[in-house]
Amino acid sequence: MEFKMKEVGFQTTVEYGELHIAGDEEYGFRPYQLMVSSIAVCSGGVLRKILAKKRIEIEDLTIQTKVDRNEQEANRIEKIYIHYLIKGANLDERKIEQSIEIARKNCPMVQSVKDSIEIAETFELVL
Repeated sequence: MEFKMKEVGFQTTVEYGELHIAGDEEYGFRPYQLMVSSIAVCSGGVLRKILAKKRIEIEDLTIQTKVDRNEQEANRIEKIYIHYLIKGANLDERKIEQSIEIARKNCPMVQSVKDSIEIAETFELVL
């Protein structure tokens, strides 16, 4: 990837299109938003694949996140809370919990930050 400087922030072009990144939300996605998005969506994508392999059918999956940042240390991300809202019929909570654990171990983004950012995952089943 190549990033070109803009008046405010940077821009890159990828297969899907242009991505604008800046510390100011008026000019692009903030870097921390991209990091949280990468971790949450990677986790959710891996979870979907695992559920499909286990033949656990879900109707919908929504991922909610919250972030703890440390202003004293360059506003670094210290903890990301990932909460899955999983909609489906006759879902087994234990199987979902096991699938989330497997997803955590197989998500490249989570594994990339596991020693520097705490990831807390919870879920609820939605009828």
